[in-house]
Amino acid sequence: MSRNSRNPLKTQARPDSVSRPFDQAVLRKAKSLASQYRVTLERNERLGFIGSSVEFPTVFADAQSLEECYRVTQDALAVAVATMLECGQIPPQPVSSRKRTEQVNVRLTTEEKMFLSNAASTLGFRGISDFLRNAAMNRAFPTK
Repeated sequence: MSRNSRNPLKTQARPDSVSRPFDQAVLRKAKSLASQYRVTLERNERLGFIGSSVEFPTVFADAQSLEECYRVTQDALAVAVATMLECGQIPPQPVSSRKRTEQVNVRLTTEEKMFLSNAASTLGFRGISDFLRNAAMNRAFPTK
């Protein structure tokens, strides 16, 4: 290869790269959508608090106080959503807007139904359906 050939691995920053701000309409839409996401804040010995979202589990933020952690988590979610929107991707919809339209039937014995009903009630679920859905999803997609 000659000295004058271009190295295909070297790239120059494009003028429309990350260094530019988001379009204001996209950012407004992203902030609106991100504000509907379910945010989880957890205490962390080293970082203070860590924030994440049910809808966007790959986005994290941390801060020393709960209030600041919530704010920076919302900001991180808005940036992630705005990035997806500008790339033509569809960001996750808020959990609260997802309608459950599919049904699965499970046959149980009388004893199984009683056991599951008691377990659901004891653990604070609205009913057996919510309890089974939660247990199955946690088993199929463990978070840790």
